[in-house]
Amino acid sequence: MLTVAGSAGPEMSVPDLRKDPITGRWVIVASDRALRPSDFTRQHVIPAPATKLCPFCAGHESRTPPEVLAYRNSGAPNEPGWHVRVVPNKFPALRVEGEIQRRGEGLYDRMTGIGAHEIIVETPDHAASLATLPARHVADVFFAIRDRILDLRRDMRLRYILLFKNHGVAAGATIEHPHSQLIALPVVPKRVQEELDGAHRYFQFRERCVFCDILEQELQDHRRVVLETNHFAVIAPFASRFPFEVWVMPRRHDSHFERLDASGIQDLGHVLTEVLQRMDRALEHAPYNAILHTAPVQDGPMTHFHWHIEIMPKLTKVAGFEWGSGFYLNPTPPEDAAKFLRELVL
Repeated sequence: MLTVAGSAGPEMSVPDLRKDPITGRWVIVASDRALRPSDFTRQHVIPAPATKLCPFCAGHESRTPPEVLAYRNSGAPNEPGWHVRVVPNKFPALRVEGEIQRRGEGLYDRMTGIGAHEIIVETPDHAASLATLPARHVADVFFAIRDRILDLRRDMRLRYILLFKNHGVAAGATIEHPHSQLIALPVVPKRVQEELDGAHRYFQFRERCVFCDILEQELQDHRRVVLETNHFAVIAPFASRFPFEVWVMPRRHDSHFERLDASGIQDLGHVLTEVLQRMDRALEHAPYNAILHTAPVQDGPMTHFHWHIEIMPKLTKVAGFEWGSGFYLNPTPPEDAAKFLRELVL
């Protein structure tokens, strides 16, 4: 059974203020109200049967724009026979056509919305998920992501490529069929820039990568480690913003995800499959967001930045305190979350 801080003894534990060593962001770990997985009220992501309206199911290829990439077992482009497929978003946030134009409007800045918005359809199976697909199939999803980044980075207008997954309605998914999204931007997003700046400050002071230092300390301490392989470690970060938040981190330093070799991608498929299986089992198929944090595509290798994937279950809501203060309130200490996930028997 999970041991929860503050649950034993007559005295109530004092909440713990923790500072993220990368961005300087503060988190309140409310150990006095520590919650087990069963204590959260949440929506469960239960696979629904495929419908005739789903644009991502096999046989419905005409319902999407023409594919830009597909891994196929058989068939011609834009026909069934694929197992991973990438298509432009039918309703893109940004469009690739046109030129970047910047202009001022008094003290305000504006620019044209140039970029790319693509959908990675992870499987033709409507009822599957990254937790139920074979690890080799999940690896193919990452090969497709790598291929699309390598292609898009050739467009010098694009500064950053953001890969994210919304799993479940509560996490922002509007289509149930398993998919991720890729948005290429002409600017570096503010949150990414904060990570880059924080990591750079740390490197200037210590001449070491802060992410590598985090990995070394966590693997020695082991209280917040969920699992580890030759290529990766999965940890619950010290200043976790959300209950059961985990980071998938490569053990070898690299700033750019797209530089990951074939053996690393194969291992990443196994790691992500296992960690999502553990989260599904522990949190009863809770919705989640997953985001790839990688370096800007037009920049060369960085000694101070380290790519990683952040997975954040949707167990609590960001409300007035968080919006007003910039603090996050986490009711589950990451040590407890990691222990629970680590000790699950699959």
